[in-house]
Amino acid sequence: MNNLVDPKIADWLNEKAAFYNNPSFVDSDPISIPHMFSQKEDIEIAALFSALIAWGNRKAIIAGAQQLMKRMDNAPFQFIIGHSQKDLKKLNGFVYRTFNSFDAITLCESLKNIYLHEGGLQSVFSEIVMNDKNTNAFNAIENF
Repeated sequence: MNNLVDPKIADWLNEKAAFYNNPSFVDSDPISIPHMFSQKEDIEIAALFSALIAWGNRKAIIAGAQQLMKRMDNAPFQFIIGHSQKDLKKLNGFVYRTFNSFDAITLCESLKNIYLHEGGLQSVFSEIVMNDKNTNAFNAIENF
């Protein structure tokens, strides 16, 4: 073992990794929402929406994120890139704490631009990091 790591901390980290890195935890956590999908873009979009509403009770977060995915016909990427103004009406009435239908609609419109004109979320985050060598993933998310 590396002498720079306190064995007590290493044990604690290993214990936490074993607890969180297993399927039984995923099922009861908001991370289960992006796990519903296999296409990279669906995963990205589901993860972003889930993260944006991820405060409060985990069951409530999951229910809210599932409701958003259902309103997007459980095909978030297709909904994002193909939506019309009429389709966005499906998001009317959505509320999870301070995140509401206006926020969801605005994010969908922004994501449509990102996927159609900027190469997608991965491309946008990669560009932020590549343009500033002092930037890490946290800074890229913050700048986004």
